[in-house]
Formats: sequence, structure tokens, C-alpha cells
Amino acid sequence: MTDSAFAPGSGEVQGLFDRERIVANAGFNRWLVPPAALCIHLCIGMAYGFSVFWLPLSQAIGIGKPVACPDMGTLGALFTTSCDWKVADLGWMFTLFFVLLGSSAAIWGGWLERVGPRRAGFVSALCWCGGLLISALGVYIHQLWMLWVGSGVIGGIGLGIGYISPVSTLIKWFPDRRGMATGMAIMGFGGGAMIGSPLADILMNYFKTPTSVGVWQTFVVMAGIYFAFMMAGAFGYRIPPANWRPEGWTPPAAQNAMITSGHVALENAHKTPQFWLIWAVLCLNVSAGIGVLGMASPMLQEIFAGKLIGRPEIAFAALDPEQRQLVATIAAAFVGLLSLFNIGGRFFWASMSDKLGRKLTFSTFFGLGIVLYGLSPWAASIGSLALFVAFFCIILSMYGGGFATVPAYLADMFGTQFVGAIHGRLLTAWSTAGIVGPVVVNYIREAQISAGVPRAQVYDRTMYILAGMLVAGFIANLLVRPVAAKWFMKDAEVAALQAKSTSAAAQYGSYGIGKGGLSGPALLAWAVVGLPLAWGVWITLTKSLALFR
Repeated sequence: MTDSAFAPGSGEVQGLFDRERIVANAGFNRWLVPPAALCIHLCIGMAYGFSVFWLPLSQAIGIGKPVACPDMGTLGALFTTSCDWKVADLGWMFTLFFVLLGSSAAIWGGWLERVGPRRAGFVSALCWCGGLLISALGVYIHQLWMLWVGSGVIGGIGLGIGYISPVSTLIKWFPDRRGMATGMAIMGFGGGAMIGSPLADILMNYFKTPTSVGVWQTFVVMAGIYFAFMMAGAFGYRIPPANWRPEGWTPPAAQNAMITSGHVALENAHKTPQFWLIWAVLCLNVSAGIGVLGMASPMLQEIFAGKLIGRPEIAFAALDPEQRQLVATIAAAFVGLLSLFNIGGRFFWASMSDKLGRKLTFSTFFGLGIVLYGLSPWAASIGSLALFVAFFCIILSMYGGGFATVPAYLADMFGTQFVGAIHGRLLTAWSTAGIVGPVVVNYIREAQISAGVPRAQVYDRTMYILAGMLVAGFIANLLVRPVAAKWFMKDAEVAALQAKSTSAAAQYGSYGIGKGGLSGPALLAWAVVGLPLAWGVWITLTKSLALFR
């Protein structure tokens, strides 16, 4: 399928990145769009796996043994060329990723709706891959501030723009399966680390020498690979003509009161109570999940300790170094298994929301989550590793499912015209949760340890507090009602906005574009993203078997 160089209904030549250039023509297969979105999300999703670089970078000078400078603070670490960096100083990049993701999505969401997903995908690729190259230079000359600015700030902006680039496009292409469509793409963000982390490990081992830990070379290679994939994604994006509907599909006759047929303007969405209620819903769901995800490895080690290696009589503090290493390996498998459920939940729950409705789906997240968080201390107290792992796998599936379901929830509430930009603003809830969740979990853990609570019980109070967060989320979701009619745009306003992307005067139809199917090009596109994802899943499953040996 080639680009059309002309605006619909005119002889005006369009630029390569203009929104009008990517309006789909008759015969286009809509199943080509999700793989394009996955090309971008699988690349930027490596943000979740950046911790694979922390230990090698913490000995970039010493090579095998860090050159420590105990008196050096964070400011000194930013500019030192003679001391190795602390993992804590490197970890700030992870915070920058998700703070910048939420803020950049909020700032540039409206711009994305105006210029279209291709230009946004291109800018995302420049920021994310350019940030990796700046970080590579920072590692080479040993300047931590360049990693913070390169991957943390510039890369974080690329994360935000890339994350929301396909949202409104997919919702418009799949009005019959909104949840499934966004679930397919946002699944990729959760799966990016499953591919990127083992790939980075392979590359670092390949480039490692007696004078280099191989990180800067790995950054350069991954930047090149990611740029190629993200360009394929950006140029694979197409948008449907205005008022397009899949051939043979009509909206249900009995319209669901929770699914609007109108459109709320971007500047008015945040004035409605629905926006802030859904903001609270996402923030509380993510706060609970991300708090656990960030502490999953030490939590399993401290609660089960010797039970993980067949020595239930040994508490965590009594483990010898060799036993601690074995326990840590099993805990890493637990983290990998949680990641799989995080990814699978994004597709499963988002698809289920098409049948259950978004409000009931989130009610399920909160109701079931309250029960599972409340029961997890009991599972730990009876020493049931299987139950404990099962509880948290389900919890993390709902954590991922919340991310994938919320764009469709917004489309149901506010219409599809500005859903990408509205979603961008809502992602500030993610930035907030990324601070609140880990702070709550870490603070309570430290307070419990300081109070002399046994390591196996330090998380009990945390689980009850996280369950309390979900109670608040359940109430917020319960209060969501249809948006009042006064907030909807008039038909003439919507028609004026859509005029550039249709040659028919605001009439609904398929424009020669059907529901599509698995044609040859579609199968090839899915193979391009599916094979790397399958490789990542296989590696993760292989490692996860350590939990049950």
C-alpha cells in the first residue's frame, strides 16, 4: 500500500509527514496498523528493562570491580570522570523516564492529534534513539549527566509521544473492538523489556573487553535497530477517512449509556468530573501495581527465604552468600513471570472490556485486587508459594490491563476525536503513581524493619494499605457517569475538523475499506513484530521455570 501524495478531493501535493498524506485509500487492510504500533511500542518499552545496564555501568571504570568514591554525592557523580557511578544515581534515569513520559504525553497530545501518528512516530524515534546515542557518548567519556539528559529527558519525551501515537488511530480503526485494538499496541510497551533486556545482555557480552564493559557499543547498536523498527512503524501508520466504519458493521441499536456518540473538545475534557474520576482510577490502580512490581524480587526473597531452596527452616537473615544467590535467581524468575502476566493482561483484559464494558472491567480490577492483596499475607503465613505467586500474577495482569483499557474508557466517555490527546493528559496519573506507589511500599518496609518486625512479615501492612488504595479506586470508578450533554461539540464543529480527511460530505461509510483480514502483507507485518516477541516470551518462560523446580 503506497502513500497518496494528494489531499483527498484536491490536487494539492502533500508532504511526506502530513496527516492528509496518510489517509487510507480503498482496499487498505486495517490489520496492518496494530503491527505498526507494536514496532514503536516494543522499542520504547525497553525503558522497563533499563536496569540491565545498572551493574555494568556501576563498574565502567573499574571493569569487574567498582572504583568507589564514598564521599561523592549525586552532584559530584554527574560530572566525575574518575569514579564509578552508584546504582542509585543511575536509577534516577528510570524515574525520569516515567515522569517525562506522562508530562510529554500531556504537553504534546494535542499536537499529535493535529499532525497525525506518522509525524509523532518519527519524532518519537528521533528522541528515543537519539537519546540512546547521547547516552552512548556519555558512557564513553564517563559523564552521567549525559545519560540523564540523553535517555532520561530526551528519551523520556520520545516515550511519551511514542506511547500515545497509535491510541486514537487504533480506536478509530476498530470502533467495533476498541479495547482489543489498544490492548494489542499497549501490550507491546509491556513486552519491550522482554526482548530488549536479553538482547542487551547478549550485546554487552559480545562487546565486553578488558577495558570496556560493552555498554556504549550496545547503546549504539540498539539505537540503530530501534530506529529501523520505529521508522517502519511510523511509515506503516494510516488513518481512516472521517466517519469511516468497517464494511458491514453498524453501531448497536441499543446504545450503551456509557458509550457516547459525541465528541468532547480537548480543552473541555479536564473540566468534567469524569476526567478526574478516571484519572484517580488509573492512578490508584497503577500505584498499587507499580509499588509491588518495584519490590517483587526482595519481597519474595524476604518472605519465603529458605523455602525457595527447600530449606524452610532458614530465615532470610540466616542465608549464607551462596544460598542468597540461589534465592535471588529464583526471585528474578518471579519478576519475569510477573512481566509475562503484565503483558498478557494488557491484551486479555482490554479485549474482555469490549464485552464487559470499561466500568465493569475496572470494578473487577479493584474488587478482585482488594481480595487478593488482603489474602496475600495469609498465603505467605501458611508458606504457600504457589498461592502467593498466583495472587500476584493475577494482580499484575490487572495492572497491565488498566493501562490497555483506559484509552477505550476515555473514547467511550469523550468520543474519538481527541482521545489521543486526552489520553496524553491522563497519563500524568501514571507519573504520579510512579512516585506514590514505590514511596509507599519502600517507606512502610523500612519502617517495619526499623520496628523489629520479622522480614517475612514486613509486607503485611503494605498489602492492606494497597488494598485500601483499591477501595478508593473502586469508589471513584463507581462514581463515573456519562458526560453531560453540555460538554459535547456541535456537529458543525466536528465536521469542520474532519473536513480535511474525507472527500465525502460527513457521511458514514466504509469508503471501500473493509474489516480486513490476514492477507499476505498483514501476515508479514505481524511476523516482523511477533517473532521477536515470541523469542522474548520463550526466554522469560524458560527462566521462570526456576520458581517451580
